[in-house]
Amino acid sequence: MTRTGPERRPTLADVAARAGVSTALVSIVMREAPGASAATRERVRRAADEIGYRPDSRARLLRSSRSRLLGVVFGVQHAFHGDLLTGLYDAAERAGYELALSAVTPGRGEQPAVDSLLRDRCEALVLLGPQSPAATLTDLATRLPVVVLARPVRSATVDVVRTADDEGMRLAVDHLVALGHRDVVHVDGGRAPGAAERRRGYREALQRHGLPARVLAGGLTEDDGAAAARRLLEGPLPSAVTVFNDRCALGVLDVLRRAGRTVPGEVSVVGYDDSRIARLSSVDLTSVAQDVEQLTTLAVGRALARLDGTPVDRRELVVPPRLVVRSSTAPPS
Repeated sequence: MTRTGPERRPTLADVAARAGVSTALVSIVMREAPGASAATRERVRRAADEIGYRPDSRARLLRSSRSRLLGVVFGVQHAFHGDLLTGLYDAAERAGYELALSAVTPGRGEQPAVDSLLRDRCEALVLLGPQSPAATLTDLATRLPVVVLARPVRSATVDVVRTADDEGMRLAVDHLVALGHRDVVHVDGGRAPGAAERRRGYREALQRHGLPARVLAGGLTEDDGAAAARRLLEGPLPSAVTVFNDRCALGVLDVLRRAGRTVPGEVSVVGYDDSRIARLSSVDLTSVAQDVEQLTTLAVGRALARLDGTPVDRRELVVPPRLVVRSSTAPPS
């Protein structure tokens, strides 16, 4: 008889029948609990592989007193959040934890994203660049450990792991000035997390070099960068532009090139985050890199330290950035 509908997922009972043992014995093997010989364990695992059985780790965790789940709230509009998620998965796996993800989208705010993770019985939350005010985050931290990644927060109860964003933008400006640029414009990120720090770093660096600062409104996306570039084209072009993030920088590059302006021949462009976008051969964008591995390792470590009651020295951990130079910057013509 031909079975219709979706293929049934193999169960413990199927493994037991295949291996010729009891279901209870299969459970012992899958849980790596004592009570089965080495030969039996080998036979059960071989039977599981043959029929394609995979343990339901989420169900097992939810039946235990601790879920061993770390909830992560991220924004789908942030290209850099994808890099952070990769690092968080690696760090959580090393610690024996799993991640539960909840996205912030143009139609779904942070509060619904957080609420869904609380319903999943997550033990702690890692929030990537949240927009919520500090008071809201502080209140949330009374319920479970909260680690904010990639944004400063003034709070006595919220842990923060972030890059020194002002220093990152100073690196970008110093690089451009060393190349000979004297007219450097900054396309900023508005109220996005990290934007104020990057804007401050840009201004402080130009002031240190005795050069004028000019900030244009930008944002998170390619459209924001494109709009800023069109405003640049309305007047004399600066010789260099620093941009809030790589995605916004991509919009700047596209509009400049479509207008027949050469990069870096006429305008040098520096992005921020050193995301996958910057590393594309067709983009090859000079960008300020954030240390993803260190940021995510510290974030997971801090969440687990709070769960274990381990004393910590300070609430905020700041990681230094570095500049990755590619072909979008050169001496001014």
